[in-house]
Amino acid sequence: MTDLASRGPAIEFDRASFRLNGRPILSEISLSIQPGETLVLLGRSGSGKTTALRLINGLQLPTSGEVRVNGKCTADWNSIQLRRGIGYVIQEGGLFPHYTVERNIALVPRIEGWDERRVKDRVRELLAMVRLNCDVSSRYPSELSGGQRQRVGIARALAADPPILIMDEAFGALDPMTRSEMQREFLELQQRMRKAVMFVTHDLREALLLGDRIALLEEGRLMANLTPAEFSDSQNPMVRAYLEAFSDPATVRRSA
Repeated sequence: MTDLASRGPAIEFDRASFRLNGRPILSEISLSIQPGETLVLLGRSGSGKTTALRLINGLQLPTSGEVRVNGKCTADWNSIQLRRGIGYVIQEGGLFPHYTVERNIALVPRIEGWDERRVKDRVRELLAMVRLNCDVSSRYPSELSGGQRQRVGIARALAADPPILIMDEAFGALDPMTRSEMQREFLELQQRMRKAVMFVTHDLREALLLGDRIALLEEGRLMANLTPAEFSDSQNPMVRAYLEAFSDPATVRRSA
């Protein structure tokens, strides 16, 4: 287990900018995520959401400003140590197709040198946590439904109990019913886990449901950083444009 646990902000963007071939992708982003908080990064395609994620795990470094994880600039982290302390969930779970469910979930614990009894206990624990029967352990991703693959992806992200989760359009490929189920289950898990989560989506309804705060990106600029209630009531023109693009978003706002 890495030393990413933090008493201060788990993730901080401090006037962070990123340029690619001279073109601005992110411009002076400043925001933070506390332990136990879910920040939803909302924006249309090309707004800079994925670049922001890559700055967190050190796959890219800001061209100006800083991104800090546990108070430490990402440029100063050992990249392997940094990435092993972050759980990742992407569309379809991002599972290795030639690995069984058990081997996918156990990947990081085995890399970390856990003994086999501890690994097997952890796999069983996580399957129960994401509401899967242990009999799926020997199956391959191609033998699972979309919802099952996503559950396995979440279990794998949690395997070594990282304090930070990055979720990139995690439920975007699911059918509406399964997506709704996964959203509810994520909220229940987060109430138990209290991870620092950056959840990327372009879906306003999902942002209002899952986020403790919503950070709106447009063309690489941070346009708003608000609670769901503040977002729904905001008079910011860009926020209003998003609200007007979705029918009755207040009906999906998470209740207190």
